[in-house]
Amino acid sequence: MKTFLVVNPSSANGLTGKRWAEISAQVAKALGDFGFAFTERPMDAAKLSRKAIEDGYDCIVAVGGDGTINEVVNGFFANGAGTPVREGVALGVICRGTGGDFRRTFDWDLKLEPALERLKREGSQPLDVGRVEYTAHDGSPQTRYFANITSFGVSGLVDKMVNESSKLMGGKLSFMWGSFKAMTKYSDKPVRLALDGGAPREVAVTTLAVANGRYFGGGMKVAPDAQPSDGLFDVTLWGGYGLSDFVFKSAGIYSGDHVKWDRTQRMQCRVLTAEPVKSGDEILLDIDGEQPGRLPCKISLLPAAIRLKT
Repeated sequence: MKTFLVVNPSSANGLTGKRWAEISAQVAKALGDFGFAFTERPMDAAKLSRKAIEDGYDCIVAVGGDGTINEVVNGFFANGAGTPVREGVALGVICRGTGGDFRRTFDWDLKLEPALERLKREGSQPLDVGRVEYTAHDGSPQTRYFANITSFGVSGLVDKMVNESSKLMGGKLSFMWGSFKAMTKYSDKPVRLALDGGAPREVAVTTLAVANGRYFGGGMKVAPDAQPSDGLFDVTLWGGYGLSDFVFKSAGIYSGDHVKWDRTQRMQCRVLTAEPVKSGDEILLDIDGEQPGRLPCKISLLPAAIRLKT
């Protein structure tokens, strides 16, 4: 396949850029000729991916973490309506990020050799993609796609805090520390929620996750049964949780045992809408580890929207 690498040189705390000569040599040995470009600013990866697809590349590889994967996936679509730039293009991943939540669903590690073996194989599998219509920080309506998980509540505040930090502690510790700080400031927000066009209901939200993959927040197994190609979102609602729950029950959040707790609710859907009950509440979104805006939002599933090299 004609392959193009979208490289975040800042990933792995800057090691990707510093070691690019070594990495690119191994890629060339495994794949032969390939194209590549470095990202320089937010959403560069989406623009570079879209341009590469327009130029005829068959496989677009995200070299970075969850944020890079998210941006590359956004580049697969020509507009907010979910129209692909070109049918049949595959997504590849060379994992270089600190959080690594997308890769955990597929049991991928950070080693380069297995990633190159995945890219060399001819096959690919369908991957569902989520579309989020939401309110940006400047109040404008925006649309963004996601491969892994969109959530809102305290998770959006965690993203904001983590992305403002250096992440030198690594993914899991950075998100644990961010979660601890966020829980000291956050209290449950009332949200008006509707699934698949059903009657709206009001729920108290610590965090609500709309999951295509299984993990978020640096390894929290928020949706243990999620399948990224089954045509359904797995929805996990945490309500009534506080700082003490995070401190004393965090093992269950990382193992997935939280689904047995009384204050965890699970649902499935293809479309979810959510809005604050109180007009003054700012409820922040988390989209694949990024924090681009807030509620109200509409989250829709695009089944088998792209192909994934596995």
